[in-house]
This record gives sequence, C-alpha cells and structure tokens, in this order.
Amino acid sequence: MRRNRLGRSAVEITELSFGAAAIGNLFTAVTPEQAAAAVDAAWDEGIRYFDTAPHYGLGLSERRLGEALRTRPRDAYTVSTKVGRILEPLPAGEGPAGDGLSEGFAVSATHRRRWDFSADGVRRSIEDSLERLGLDRVDIVYLHDPDDHGEAAFREAYPELERLRAEGVVGAIGAGMNQTAMLTRFLRETDVDAVLCAGRYTLLDHSALTALLPEAAARGRSVVVGGVFNSGLLADPRPGARYDYAAAPLALLDRALRMRAVAEAHGVPLRAAALHFPLAHPAVAGVLVGTRSPDEVHDAAALLRDGIPDGLWDDLRAEGLLMTDGHEDGN
Repeated sequence: MRRNRLGRSAVEITELSFGAAAIGNLFTAVTPEQAAAAVDAAWDEGIRYFDTAPHYGLGLSERRLGEALRTRPRDAYTVSTKVGRILEPLPAGEGPAGDGLSEGFAVSATHRRRWDFSADGVRRSIEDSLERLGLDRVDIVYLHDPDDHGEAAFREAYPELERLRAEGVVGAIGAGMNQTAMLTRFLRETDVDAVLCAGRYTLLDHSALTALLPEAAARGRSVVVGGVFNSGLLADPRPGARYDYAAAPLALLDRALRMRAVAEAHGVPLRAAALHFPLAHPAVAGVLVGTRSPDEVHDAAALLRDGIPDGLWDDLRAEGLLMTDGHEDGN
C-alpha cells in the first residue's frame, strides 16, 4: 500500500487510513471487542495511519485506539489526534436528557466539551490525549473545527502547536475542518505540515479544487481527505441517507443515484468510485474511512485494490456529474 510523507516531517500515512470516530460510538454503539477487531483488521490490511480526537465519544475513541495499538511497534504506525475541545467532567446527574447521543456519539454524558483554542488549552488537550492513548508522543495534531474561533486559532493555538513540534511532543501539525477557506488560509499563512479536509473533495463536492488543493500542491503540503462518502450518501444513496450528518436533500440524492447508475454500468460500486476519486489529485496523501467492523475495513481495502476504468470518469463528466478538470485519470 502506498505511503506518503506529511510535509517535511518524518511522519507517514498510508493511502487508506483508519478514521476512528466510528469506534467512539458515532451514531450507534460499538462493543470493545468490535472496536479492537476493526483495528486489528486495519493492521492486517496494511493500514498504518489512525486518526482520532477527544470529541469522538468523549475520549472513548482515543482510549480504544490506544488499547488496540498497545502491542504494536510504536515506530510502525502513525496516530493523529486533535485539539480545540477540552473534556470536563460533569457533576453527577447533570447529563443532558435526549436521544441518548452526546453530539452524535452513543456514550454516556459523563463530560462536557468546552471549546478552547488557547495555548494552555492546546497543551492540556494533548496531555489528556496522550494519557488516553497511552502514548508518549502524537505523530500529527490537527486544530479541530476552528471555524468560529479563527482569531484564537491563529493567534494562540497554532503558535503553541509550533512550540510542541519543536519540543518533539508532536511530529507534524495542521488543521482539520469541513470547509476549505480557512484551511487554505492555514496553508498560506502558517507552517502547517498538512490539512485534513472533510467532505469537501468528494464526488458530490469539488470545492477543494478552487483554492485548497492547488495551494497545497504549490507549497508541497499534504492533504488528507475525510468524509469521502459525505456521511453515507455516496456509500448507499437512498431516501433517508445522510449528507453532512443530516438527511440528504432530494437534489443531492438524485445526483448520487445518477452517479450510482453510471458506476454500476461499469461494474463498479459507487462507494469504490468515491474512495478512488480524491486519491487522483497529487496533493492528496490519503483518505480516511470511518470503519466500525472488520468487514467494513476489508471491504474498503478491497475496493481500493481494484482499479477504476477510465471510462467511468469519462461517463460521469459526460453526464455533467464530474468536473472536467482537476481529476487525473488512471486511478
């Protein structure tokens, strides 16, 4: 499996990478045994880059990932986590009522998430993450969703990440968001090694082509693409499917169904085309796929091993479903 260096650091990722939000009980619960088996399956498939965050299951994802990797050689894998949310214990009985989800995760509301992009908050967040992961260093740290905290992120959080990188506490630094404008600003105005762009370079959303991907390519920085299925619509387009964590609008559902028809005419599942699409751009180092079971891991790996006929991309363009520039054939 292809490996890519992130920026100028010694950190590497694999083309297919493990997004650990799902083993933090995203939307539905996963047992500890299922979570461990999913990580084991990823390892067996040659996946060596694992992405997590405190936000994912109120630290559950970090704890489960750290436990599953504990017996692996530390220099053989890359772990990324994120800063920007501090987890604070809730007093007994103070958990919110509702549908049993804590901001989308099926976990008990034992803690609250508090936004904190201060220098002290960044350092504290990483210290807490290291404890949950059971590690003495993190390979990559991303500023997590600083959309509404831009001033603090650029003035305080980012400089602290630079200091932590210089100290060797982290290997590479960057930002992870569901938008492209601020990620492009990070590439232009800071010394980030990489950015994580979720949902904005997919078969349904090409917005990263406008500025983000050209900027990353020009500066020799890496882009990790998450959300390649746009929350599920590109994996299984049907009424009620999610797009960006909410029910998909009818126009997008229709577009995804038309894409599926084109893909299936070439004997290719739509989710395979969705996985391959971002990797054709030279700035994209890898794709993160959220998997919660060994079967899902093996499926993603198998889809990526199989090639995509060039005619599929040509037909998507002919149907007006794919931009005619920015995508290189041959993937």
